Amino acid sequence: MIAGAFFFASMAVGVKFASASYNAFEITFYRGIVGVFFMAWMARANHVSLRTSVPLMHLWRNVVGVTALVFWFYAIAKLPLATAMTLNYMSGIWMAVFLVGGTLATGSGADIRRQGPLIAAVMFSFVGVVMMLRPTLGQNQLFAGLIGLLSGLMAALAYMQVAALGRLGEPEVRVVFYFSVGASLTGLIGMLCTGGAHAWRWPAAAWLLPIGVLAALGQWSLTRAYTRGATMVVANLQYSGIVFAALYGLLLFHNPIAWMGWLGIALIIASGIAATVLRARALPARPPEEIQTLPPCHNRCTPHS
Repeated sequence: MIAGAFFFASMAVGVKFASASYNAFEITFYRGIVGVFFMAWMARANHVSLRTSVPLMHLWRNVVGVTALVFWFYAIAKLPLATAMTLNYMSGIWMAVFLVGGTLATGSGADIRRQGPLIAAVMFSFVGVVMMLRPTLGQNQLFAGLIGLLSGLMAALAYMQVAALGRLGEPEVRVVFYFSVGASLTGLIGMLCTGGAHAWRWPAAAWLLPIGVLAALGQWSLTRAYTRGATMVVANLQYSGIVFAALYGLLLFHNPIAWMGWLGIALIIASGIAATVLRARALPARPPEEIQTLPPCHNRCTPHS
């Protein structure tokens, strides 16, 4: 997840530059089409079939995931980068809300007590995000702010669907391939409905290829994390993307980090470590003889096999 956060933060820098010449649908299309070819090459290199037995689950993952992507690109173009990223990174908060709501609906108080420390770690990480970014929203940016908020909500639904696909044994490459297909088709339809594509302008056009590659690597890392790790721990570690974004701002755009921002970075890192330690302590230890008799795990194994 930390690797994925780095790739996404790098992609966001490219989106910020490219959005000066291309709208959200165009960036979504180019990001998706590059991802299609990149993930098809990865599938071929790793001998992974792209045929799936759960097409409807991939379809729902595409609906919520691509919607979150388009909304986020729109927010990045219309809002300060710090505000857009803060609203999108509320996905961890939404996932905590969904988890608590689900356990309350089933009446399992023990689940809430077990997950409580992890949820608290996510909350503290988000406090660190706010301390770092100190988002602002002008009166003429209320609509864009709502779109950014919805991007975080849709992203949370998408990540939960990714975890569900992982439990069914869907390989990460296949999940990201179909998501890239959905992103490219959505971007293409959006381009046609908004007057077509703009002419390629340099240097903005030079960002389109790295945006696609970085996004594909980020999606692959994120998918691998959500399909193999604890959902709330992964959601917490995802906030490390804000740290990378702040460092990019410092190094590339000479945006200084205030003392409160450094405290926010420390809080995010501390919360990530705490969540990982809490999860590790909660996992039951397997006897050595059980570990030795586990069958080999191939592409279609579940994360718990």
